[in-house]
Amino acid sequence: MIVLHHTAMDSAEAALARLCDRGAEVSAHYLICARGTVWRLVPEALRAWHAGAGRWGRVGDVNSRSIGIELANTGTHPYCAPQMAALRGLMVGIMARWQIPPERVIAHSDMAPARKSDPGPRFDWRALAREGLSVWSEATVQGAGTWGAFLRDAGRFGYDIGANRPETVLAAFRLRFRPHVSGPLDGTDCARIADLAARFPVDRGPSSP
Repeated sequence: MIVLHHTAMDSAEAALARLCDRGAEVSAHYLICARGTVWRLVPEALRAWHAGAGRWGRVGDVNSRSIGIELANTGTHPYCAPQMAALRGLMVGIMARWQIPPERVIAHSDMAPARKSDPGPRFDWRALAREGLSVWSEATVQGAGTWGAFLRDAGRFGYDIGANRPETVLAAFRLRFRPHVSGPLDGTDCARIADLAARFPVDRGPSSP
């Protein structure tokens, strides 16, 4: 997988120092600053400490099954065009080298919804999906949704519905696919997660913990 993060720090240089500090016990394979500079910090074939506790589908040790990309951003401002261009170029190469399909590109908040919110509501997932680097849904249905259907399909898509409260899963889903929506579960939430689960079921192929 590829897991996308934001640094939530004041500068790329501060994030770089922390990611290179052995005492911090945190690392990532890449860091990209707002100007588009890419720092390679950990070789792709090695395990980096970027994901922490969480799960996506049957994968519990996400660090051992993913490449982590940190984007220098506080989480409150838009991602700059040079940074997004550098990210797209980097992802194209990674996905080709490791045969990673678009549905295996996830947010940190997807696999750890109770404790993480990055890369946050200002990240443009739809733009990545248009270039085949992630997935998206435009499905829309009027009216209320049902929790049973939403959670069933959220689990099929990859969210850990066993370890997280239903409201937490909904918040993580909306953060990525409906970032400006609030309020109770509705029909569009259910329609979009059903569409994603039908097209991109997380564990349709071989997997390991």
